[in-house]
Parts: sequence; structure tokens; C-alpha cells
Amino acid sequence: MDKPVVRISVRNLVEFILRSGDLDNRGGSSDREAMQKGSRLHRKIQGRMGSHYRAEVSLKYKTEYEDVSIQVEGRADGIFTEDGQCWIDEIKGVYADVSQLEKPVEVHRAQAMCYAWIYAQEQKPEKIGVQMTYGNLDTEELKFFREEYTLEELGLWYQNLLDRYHKWIAYQFAWKKERNASMSDLEFPFEYREGQRKIVSGVYHTISTGRQIFVQAPTGVGKTMSTIFPAVRAVGAGLGENIFYLTAKTITRTVAEEAFSILKEHGLKFKVITITAKEKLCFCDKTECNPENCLWARGHLDRVNDAVFELWTTQDSYDRDTLLEYAKKWQVCPFEMSLDLAVWVDAVICDYNYVFDPNVYLKRFFGEGTSGEYIFLIDEAHNLVDRGREMYSAHVDRADVLEAKRLAGDYSKGLVRALEKVNRQLRTLEKECTEYEILPNPGAVSLGMLQVMGEMDKLLEELHGKELPEQLLEFYFCVRDFLNIDELLDENYVVYTEMGEGGKVILRLFCVNPAANIHRCLEKGKSAVFFSATLLPMDYYRALLSTRKDDYGIYVTSPFRQENRCILTGRDVSSRYTRRGYEEYHRIASYIARTVWTRKGNYMVFFPSYKFMEDVLEVYENEFSAEWVRCISQTSGMNEREKEEFLEEFSASEGTLVGFCVMGGIFSEGIDLMGEKLIGAIIIGTGLPQIGTEREILRQYYDKKGVNGFDYAYRYPGMNKVLQSAGRVIRTQEDTGSYFCWTRDLQGKITGICFLLSGLTGETVL
Repeated sequence: MDKPVVRISVRNLVEFILRSGDLDNRGGSSDREAMQKGSRLHRKIQGRMGSHYRAEVSLKYKTEYEDVSIQVEGRADGIFTEDGQCWIDEIKGVYADVSQLEKPVEVHRAQAMCYAWIYAQEQKPEKIGVQMTYGNLDTEELKFFREEYTLEELGLWYQNLLDRYHKWIAYQFAWKKERNASMSDLEFPFEYREGQRKIVSGVYHTISTGRQIFVQAPTGVGKTMSTIFPAVRAVGAGLGENIFYLTAKTITRTVAEEAFSILKEHGLKFKVITITAKEKLCFCDKTECNPENCLWARGHLDRVNDAVFELWTTQDSYDRDTLLEYAKKWQVCPFEMSLDLAVWVDAVICDYNYVFDPNVYLKRFFGEGTSGEYIFLIDEAHNLVDRGREMYSAHVDRADVLEAKRLAGDYSKGLVRALEKVNRQLRTLEKECTEYEILPNPGAVSLGMLQVMGEMDKLLEELHGKELPEQLLEFYFCVRDFLNIDELLDENYVVYTEMGEGGKVILRLFCVNPAANIHRCLEKGKSAVFFSATLLPMDYYRALLSTRKDDYGIYVTSPFRQENRCILTGRDVSSRYTRRGYEEYHRIASYIARTVWTRKGNYMVFFPSYKFMEDVLEVYENEFSAEWVRCISQTSGMNEREKEEFLEEFSASEGTLVGFCVMGGIFSEGIDLMGEKLIGAIIIGTGLPQIGTEREILRQYYDKKGVNGFDYAYRYPGMNKVLQSAGRVIRTQEDTGSYFCWTRDLQGKITGICFLLSGLTGETVL
């Protein structure tokens, strides 16, 4: 049987094996600006070298091992002969003063040495030279470093380099063989519920054909296991490389972790990592990733490969505690270590932004020119609509520009001039703006922001991040975000200005339909599964999450008995803003009291906003409090521990507990309170988003598209929140529960009908 062939670029090989030194994020990194300038500089240097200079020479060399062939390939910047001596040229563009460089960077030199060895296998010279050419991206000043090597020297060095890489590849292939063997007898770990077999077969077929599927399945069907199991089997069958289980909220990641754990208990061997946000992994009080402020950043690159290899080869599950344990042992940054480890595992559980966010996505998997046989499982996919709009939108505030200009005065005259130019451009737009003003495009502001970015990159390179005020650094990222989104502008965007709270204009690049941007990300993989209990109407979600014409959907009916559900609707209350006041709050509070006094147990009450919730809670506690009823409330900005403590109350409570929550918040979806942990949900209002600039822009945009703009901007998002909140009660086939819906929507219709959309029947009017 033919051995597998592993292909790796020269650059990736040396940057992986030979990286060393400190972790330091203080330097600028405007990829677009640097790449443009770097490409121009490369062409200029290559053009000056004369006819004897061969530019962009493709090279590759295959090395045979017993278990695998490793092919290293790439393009040498230049090859030339001088006085009979062959030279390999490696060109690097930098912002630093090249005259101050004392020696070439190790990984740069290693690239040239790899090319020299590969080229020498054809020509067989006694000696070959490498030249490092450094050029300043602004001044184009050049500096050269030269070294000569014998073939024997290069051969020993190259073999050592490749042997170090082969260690990783050898373990990877051995593990995959063991992993796939563990699936030979792997069965679905539970007796199939109604609808689960349909999901499993649909997902597997989707992956095998490289398509996308939308799965609408009511709460409690078991969507997590029904999507993970066929995806795992697909990986074992060679239909995919890696699984990305994507979530909107931390709490839903736990469910995915548990599903993988259950499969492992049934014999599966699968390496799974949960990527946790940097702030939640950082050992320091403040995430400053540089050797001056962080012990773990010092020498991080010297040790991280050894840390990752030990963790990878000794453990199969990598949660927060495991990552912290090994990071402490090896004295490395736990977050950066987790990203390095993710490349080698079978499944990654992470937030949406690690795949879709243009500023956060995992470049190891989804960077320019990279792709793979990835399987995307997108949990609670209805959340991706608003998250997508957020990730693919950007803004610049004139107030921030003025503050950045003030701060930059002590550092860079060039930056001050660039900021003043942007300020003038925004001030012109400010004069024409009243409430909000839709524009055809950002105009000259984009070019102005690009100049600002260039000046800030130079400044950061010169200062290495030292002494710069935090506010100026934050503005740098704002500029970066704006330029990244500016590149994406098309018919799916609306550009508009509005007046900020400080009286200065804000220019916004608003992504009204994220489908095209999401599609570009998913094209990096093979297949995608969108699933949720609330993907209705499905055409709405398909239009906002995908541009593919061959997508299809499946609907699964509820497996729960109708007699286990009681739905009550109150018609004499309203959440309409014009009705809000003491009398309305008192009536709602009385309904809550009458409900929770009827039967001892745990309840959740969902409101359309924090303010509404707080007002009703105040009336309830003042006028309807009882010794046997305890109330707790969700607060804005709860951390992970506070969220856990809130949910733990529902497990520990022995009397009657009432949790006051917000629709669309962290407790309205993705949590499982089974059995007696939750016996009733009370939904106050329709959950319709508040009327605002962006919602009105959405309504107008879709009206012009020939669809009901009110549905797209308000009704569908609102009904989704209601249905998600209602879904917290019945989580298993044995659960019983009650739903109470008390309010009217904007047209005065009873919103109890919203339950009928999810198959909930048996409505009773109070």
C-alpha cells in the first residue's frame, strides 16, 4: 500500500519547528498594508537584479520515512550566480531601520537554507550560498546578509529539521489509525427518540455529499448528540478531517463536551479541545501579552512546542482546567498553547467568532489560501444572524478620531496629519447628518483610514508598543476593524452616518445580510449543519445564513406528549411601551404571584428588557412577596461564575423559586433544567426588538427587496426569543410544565399564537 504523503510549505515548516523567543503582541500588524508594500518591494528588488536573476523559483523535495513521505515545497524569492557561486535569495520587507539590523532572523535564514538544500539536490554544487535581503517598506533602504554552506552541512541541518517535524506526523498517523479503529463498532449511545434517526441520517448524508443542511427540531429531541454522532462517524469514514462545533454561548459548549464524553464511554477515541476566551484563561489580572508584563510570555516560543506535544500525546480531552495545568507546568501562555494544540485534535468546540469573525478567526485553519475537509456543526444557529451582522459591521466615531489625534501629538507628526485628514472628512459628513443619513459608500474616509493605519504601524514598529496609551492602542484596533470590513462592502451592506451621544458623527458600515460573508468562511470547509429548536420560518434563516442554492432542510416534530403541557394566555396586559407604568406592572406582578402560588416549584419569568424586568420585580417584591417564595434576577454583564451560581439555585431549591430573566439572554436558551428543576415559564411580551436606527434600516432594506421588512427586522427575531424562552421547561419526555403568555404584540393580536408556531397547543385564556 502506498504511503501517505504530507505536504508542507517551507515557511510553515521552519516557523513551526524553529520558532523561539518571547510572546509579544505589541507590534502592529496591518496585514493588508504590509502585504501590499511587501509585494511592491519584492518586485522592485527582483527587477533590479538583472537577467541573471531568476525570481520566484518553485522548488519541492520529498523525503521518505518508513510510515510517510514528507514533501517540502515553496518558492524561492530569487536564485542567481555570482563569480561562479550559486546564491539563494530570501527577501523580507520590514518597517524597522534595516541599518540597525546586526544579523538575520533565524526563521528567515532557515527558509533560505531549505531552498538552498532543495535546489542543491538538482545541481549538486560543492557549496551554495544564502543571501538575506532586508528592505524597509517605506524608504526601500536595503541591507544584505550572506552565508555559505557545504552540501554536507546543509544536509545534516535539513535532516534534523525534518526529523523534528516527522515526530509530530508519525504520532498523528498512529493516532488516526487508533481513532478510526475505535469506531468500527460504535453505535448511537441511546435508544433513538422520535426524530433522532432522521437527524442522524440527514447529517451523515449531508457530510458525505459536501452540502449544507438546516435542521429544525424542538427542544428536547437531542440535537447535540444527533449531530455529533454522524459527524464523528463521517470523520472515521474519511469523509472529513476535523469537526468544529460552534456555539453562541459558553453554557452550550458544556452540552457538546458531555456528548463527546458519552461517546468516549462507549469506546470512541477522539481528541477534543474547547477553546476558551483569552481573558478566561489568562493567569494575569490584565491580558498584556508581552515579556515585560507577563511571566508566561517570556520564552513562550522556546517551550510551547514541547508543551503541546506532551499534552497532545498524553490526553484526549482539553478543557479549561487541563489547559491551565499544562500551561503552568511548562510556563507558557495557556490561550496561545490552546490555539497551537487545536491544529492537531479531531474536534474543536468554540465560539462562532473563531470561524467567522474577520478579526478573531483561527488563521491556522481559515487564513488566506488555507482550507480543509472541515465539518461545521452550528448550534443554536438562529443566533448567527445577529452575531453575523455584528461581526461583519464596523464604525468610526469622530470623537475617537479627535481623542487619538490629541494622544498622538507626543509620538508622531505623520499620524497627527493623517488623523486630521480623517477628522475633516468626517466633519463634512457631520454637517449633512441629522438623525441618520444613508450614504452610497464611505467615500474618502476609507483612504484616510488606510493612511492612519500605515502611520500607526510605523509608530508601533518603532516603539515596539512601549509607552503608547491604551486608548490609542484601542483606536488602532478600531481602524483595523474598519478597514477589514471596508474590503467586504457590497450589496449586503448599508453605509450610514448618525450622531453619537457626544454630538460627533459616527460612520457605520452595517452588514444587513451576513449570508455572503458566512458563506465565504464555510467554503473553507466541506460541509455545514445549522441546527436549532427555532429555525422557523426556515426560508428566513436560509436567506440570512447561506447563499447556496442546494441547501435543504429537515423538520422534526416534538416527541413530547401534548398532555404534559399547559399553555395559558393573559389578554388584559401588554408590554407596549405606551402602556408601561405602575398599573400595568401591578397587574403583571399579580399574575406572576397567582401562578407561582398555585404549585410549589421553580419558575422562570422572561421579560423583553432589563428595565421592564426590574420595574415589575420591584412591584412584585413590594406588594406580592411571600415567605415561601424566593426571587432571584438576572443582571447585565454576569460573569461565568455568576451564571453558574444562578442556575445552581434551581437545582438546590426546595421551595418555590422564581427567576426573573431577559428574553434572548443567557438563560433563555441553551440550558437544561430537567424534571423538577423548572416546572413553569412565564413570558411577558413578544420579545420584539426595540425600534432603533439599525432595525429601521433593516426594515427599509428588506421592504425594497420585495419581502416584508417588518418580519425580517422585528417579528421573526421577536418570536424566536419567545419560543426559546418557552423551550426551557420541557426538556425530556417525562417532564411536565406550564407556559404562561401575557401580552399583546404591536398590532394588538394575542401573542399566545406564537406557541402554536412551535407545535405547542392546548391554549387556555385566563
